[in-house]
Amino acid sequence: MAQLEWSDALALDLPLMDHTHREFVDLLAAVEQADDASVLTTWKALVEHTDHHFAQEDDWMASTRFASGNCHSMQHKVVLQVMREGTQRAEQGDLKVLRVMASELALWFPQHAQSMDAALALHLRRVGFDPASGVVHAPQALPSELIHGCGGATCSDEASAPQAAATA
Repeated sequence: MAQLEWSDALALDLPLMDHTHREFVDLLAAVEQADDASVLTTWKALVEHTDHHFAQEDDWMASTRFASGNCHSMQHKVVLQVMREGTQRAEQGDLKVLRVMASELALWFPQHAQSMDAALALHLRRVGFDPASGVVHAPQALPSELIHGCGGATCSDEASAPQAAATA
């Protein structure tokens, strides 16, 4: 089973995002270590946290000119839906599915954090976004068009706008 531990490689220099990500990693570890009697309850806590975590990032994207259907938000929706389906299967007695999903999340999360979330953190810093208050301190730095990709250069031509502007 793949296990994930918090490391500096996952830190994105955005304290609220880093705190939320650390909580995700800790909850995922709790699922991986849970016995059969507690794994479903522990998994449900991870799903609840992930729902809030993803909603928070989606709100930040919406506040800083990401289109509602961007690939970062869509990935959040898909992952959360799969996690909820895992909950349903476990409630029907298939606890093994949670162990498999936890292992897959441990593989998925670093890639997501180091690509999509890193691009989002860069974009948020560039526009002076305060995640705690929701205030954009550099509104002139907001893109004129909605961002349809994930915010990273590898997603689409439109998605590279925040990175291109940050390096210009």
